[in-house]
Amino acid sequence: MSTHRSRRSFLRYAAAGFSTLAVSRLAQAQAAAEPPPRALQVENAVVEPVGVEVNARAIPHFEPRDRTRTRFGSLEYRSGLVLTSPYRGFGGLSGIRLDARGESFLAVSDQGGWFTGRIRYSGGKMAGLADVEAAPLLGAEGRPITEKRLWWDSESIARDGDVVYVGLERVNQILRYDFSKGGTRARGEVVPVPAGVRKLPFNKGLEALVVVPKDKDKGKGRNLPLAGTLIAFSERGLDADGNLTAFLIGGPTPGQFSVRRTEKYDISDAVLLPSGELLILERKFSWFTGVNIRIRSLPLKGIAPGALVDGPALFAADLGHEVDNMEGIDAHVTPEGETVLTLISDDNFSMLQRTLLLQFTLAE
Repeated sequence: MSTHRSRRSFLRYAAAGFSTLAVSRLAQAQAAAEPPPRALQVENAVVEPVGVEVNARAIPHFEPRDRTRTRFGSLEYRSGLVLTSPYRGFGGLSGIRLDARGESFLAVSDQGGWFTGRIRYSGGKMAGLADVEAAPLLGAEGRPITEKRLWWDSESIARDGDVVYVGLERVNQILRYDFSKGGTRARGEVVPVPAGVRKLPFNKGLEALVVVPKDKDKGKGRNLPLAGTLIAFSERGLDADGNLTAFLIGGPTPGQFSVRRTEKYDISDAVLLPSGELLILERKFSWFTGVNIRIRSLPLKGIAPGALVDGPALFAADLGHEVDNMEGIDAHVTPEGETVLTLISDDNFSMLQRTLLLQFTLAE
């Protein structure tokens, strides 16, 4: 049996290393009643700005069982990388935002760290990362947020020009960073959030952030619905009907709405395409089937306070494909006009999981 197949079998029946995650989550949940020593809370935290060596191995085929296949739902596989690093703090990547060319990136680790750098390309395929730097997320007082109890779980990121928002899951807070004031050395300011955000369940709270930009068409009067709104999605905060709760913060119509929950999927990230289409990245885990992921399209025009929104699945994958704990998604448009989706996985700093960087073209 090949090493690859053996590993896949192990991941399928040993739940993709999520036993490690489950134990970790259980231990962290117990922290709510009995705080562990700080070292345990920030074991892999970035403590100061530092250059990071990152190695990359290509993933030539998204489905190893059928190497001729490149189309998966509405997506066409472009390329993928397995990322590793000797730097202890590299990993736990829960959100990523790219520049308009899909090269420079800003990522956030779920242990209170920024990662910046460039994606290197060769012939349109990702070849590796360059100029990678790590830095701690700072609070308003200029100190790493990991110094505050439970403030290290930075799970979501949104960017609007020089303004970057980061969602902290366990405390259900949002920090606003002005990158014109020092980039990743900027200090975070707490964003006022609706009361419902603060009531989200522990460890299933804020998981995805999206900014609907203002003046999308540079003064031509064709702004998107909800322009100027920060949309915050919960991972598994449920309303009275069992649907996923989300929030409109700021903008013309602040309030709460719901996303229809189906097949026990939870939200892990979201992205607003340049076309105005809103995509949500979802995942679910079962001890029998392991990790499943999918991408759904939601109608931005249907989102309003009190609304229940739903949309079709564009893509789905499981452990028969090259996936792991996929937690981040972003998009850019190539000079040829192709919309490219970039996905990144959170390895939970586990030996049994991987940091994957995947790219697909949106074919439909």
